[in-house]
Amino acid sequence: MTEQSSSDSPQTPPTVSVVRPGEGETIVLGTTRMRVLEDGERTGHRLAVTESVLAPHTQGPPQHRHAEHDEGFYVLSGTVRFTVGNEDHDAPAGTFVTVPPGVPHTFANPAGRPAVLLSVFTPDLYLGYFRDLRDALADGRPMTPAEHIDAMSRYATRPAGPAGRGPAGAGE
Repeated sequence: MTEQSSSDSPQTPPTVSVVRPGEGETIVLGTTRMRVLEDGERTGHRLAVTESVLAPHTQGPPQHRHAEHDEGFYVLSGTVRFTVGNEDHDAPAGTFVTVPPGVPHTFANPAGRPAVLLSVFTPDLYLGYFRDLRDALADGRPMTPAEHIDAMSRYATRPAGPAGRGPAGAGE
C-alpha cells in the first residue's frame, strides 16, 4: 500500500462569508459602536473589517501608531477628522484614508451628527485590542493610562504624543 500525499486528500473549499444588517459581533466602546464584519477567521487572519458608528462629538482614541498592521478607513456617512501628527484632515462621506505602520494617527467626529466608518485591518491583529478594551471596561471602571498602554502593546501599538513623538515623558 502506498501513502497518499496530502495534496490527494479532499480539500475543504473556501466559503463565502455573508454578514447581513444587524448581524456580526458588537463592541461598544464609550460613544462608539463597532460591528465586526470579518474577524480574520475566514481570511487566514490576513484581514479584519469593522463598521463603526461614532456619536456626535466623539473624541476618538489618543494618537497612536501601529508596528505590524495597516489600517484603512472609508467614511460612509458624516465627516470624520483624521489627525496625522499635527495635520488635520476632514474626511467627508466617500473618503478613504490609508494609514501604514508607523504613522501616528487618530480620528474623531467633531460634528453634531453621527459618522459611520468602514475600517479594514491587515492583518487582523488589532481587532483583539477592541475586544480587550470592551472586556476591561465591562465593570464600568475607566482604564488607567498604564492599563491602556499595556493593552495597546499586546497588539504592536503604542501611543504617540504631540506631533506623533510619543507620550509626554516617554523618552522616545
